[in-house]
Amino acid sequence: MTGPAPDRPEHTGPFAAYTAGSEAEIPLRGYATLAACYVASLGLFAAGVRAARRPLPDRLPPWELFLLGTAAYKASRTVAKDKITSFLRAPFTRRKEAISASEVMDEPRGHGLRLAAGELLACPFCLAPWVGGVLFCGSVVAPRATRLVAGGLTAVTFADWLQYAWSLTQQQAEK
Repeated sequence: MTGPAPDRPEHTGPFAAYTAGSEAEIPLRGYATLAACYVASLGLFAAGVRAARRPLPDRLPPWELFLLGTAAYKASRTVAKDKITSFLRAPFTRRKEAISASEVMDEPRGHGLRLAAGELLACPFCLAPWVGGVLFCGSVVAPRATRLVAGGLTAVTFADWLQYAWSLTQQQAEK
């Protein structure tokens, strides 16, 4: 029985059991690096806000949470799936196929951190916390500008839903 390549760092030490038996590379160190960057960025932001003596909101009103959530959805989907944003993903992914609504399916490529970044950039669910974090931080330091951007992304989300509703209605009418 042959196991995963022992020369890969992910297959030694305390993580060996997690990655054992996997044919695909699991870039745990790359994931850890990206997670550390995410946490460090939020920590630096919080420290900067505190140093500037800017108040953090006590709570988010439901309408603002809806606005930021919808904007995070649309921005993460745009980065991960849009043909036009392929240039952002290209160093880390390869085109697998075109899918509906001018979207594409990319697959991560490379090893280690590059593979982990490709997995992040090709997955709208994975990107959403990053985009949501940026939008929330923006709402603290530049609320008007962030609401403007989030409002635009939310409007595009509704436009997409209306396009799908129209297409479905048209298909039903043609039956």
